[in-house]
Amino acid sequence: MIPRFPVYLFDIDGTLVDSAEDICGAVQAVLATTDCPPVEFAFLKRYIGRHLDDLWKDLDFDPARFTPLLDDYRAIYAARQHSSTKPYPGALEGIQRLGARKSTATTKGTPTTRIVLEKFGFLPYFDHVQGTDGFPAKPEPDVVFHALRGLGAEAKDCLLVGDSPADMAAGRAAGVKICAVRYGYGQPEELAAFQPDYWVDDLRELSADS
Repeated sequence: MIPRFPVYLFDIDGTLVDSAEDICGAVQAVLATTDCPPVEFAFLKRYIGRHLDDLWKDLDFDPARFTPLLDDYRAIYAARQHSSTKPYPGALEGIQRLGARKSTATTKGTPTTRIVLEKFGFLPYFDHVQGTDGFPAKPEPDVVFHALRGLGAEAKDCLLVGDSPADMAAGRAAGVKICAVRYGYGQPEELAAFQPDYWVDDLRELSADS
């Protein structure tokens, strides 16, 4: 049984919603305009939750192209209107049942995060929305610190819930407890390396009484 926490921070992609089709589809559309060879969907999924500069770097793009590539991605991703994204089973109910203060801790920008939360019915249940806005992305802990400040909360009172190694690393660096979900995009062995305090198969487990 997972104890109740006063504060919860949630990753978005791979934790609340399955957005891989929209994210990876937008990336593939961007790459199709370059001389980069086709990149497999499964390979791109490994980068969800990380800053796309990591992907551009690993694909050997010139750093001068990183910002234009990111701008193109954001335009294409927004134009898709999250049409292939869907909440994970139990995610909305789990958030609804969780009687505590909640914020997000995502690599998406805050405006995009609010759009996603609103589209899929999550927004009314969050006290604060925090994206990565001009500061280092996960695995750095900055977004966690910003979310905690937005809630007026302390790390000792917080559980961060996410699906990726970047989530786990950010949570550990910020000094919060971490919970790994088994259904997202992260590989179990990669998550296990961070020795998560808790694991769940369904977000409803966070409010389970037994």
